[in-house]
Amino acid sequence: MPPLTRWSIRTSFLYLLAALLVGVLWALRSLISMPPVVNTLSPVYFHLFLVGWITQLIFGVVFWLFPKSEGDRPDEEPLGWLTYIFLNSGLVLRLIAEPNSAFAPGSVWGWLLVVSAVLQWLAALTFVAGTWPRVYERKPTRR
Repeated sequence: MPPLTRWSIRTSFLYLLAALLVGVLWALRSLISMPPVVNTLSPVYFHLFLVGWITQLIFGVVFWLFPKSEGDRPDEEPLGWLTYIFLNSGLVLRLIAEPNSAFAPGSVWGWLLVVSAVLQWLAALTFVAGTWPRVYERKPTRR
């Protein structure tokens, strides 16, 4: 398994654990007194779960299983690594900025949310750019 795939899949597992932990904290807020920040964790939970776990897991599997061009080495995927960096830096920035922007709307936290969204969008662009050439019709082999 190529390093990019291992990093993507293992990172996605960490996001899964973090998402479920946030989900537990979010559910506990109705039973016990929790800090006010817990009330702002709904978007954090969904981003951890959908972007951090599901999307990153899919990206990792695609990096591994989609056919590459002849002669390409699986560990040489500059667009894949750029996708990984954009996706994770955007997600971590969002995890920090989202709760803070709820307490200080219109502040720098709102702009950091925009930056995080742009980073995640760039991750999607680099993912598509790196994966598009791998999606091609195979010519039938003669037997």
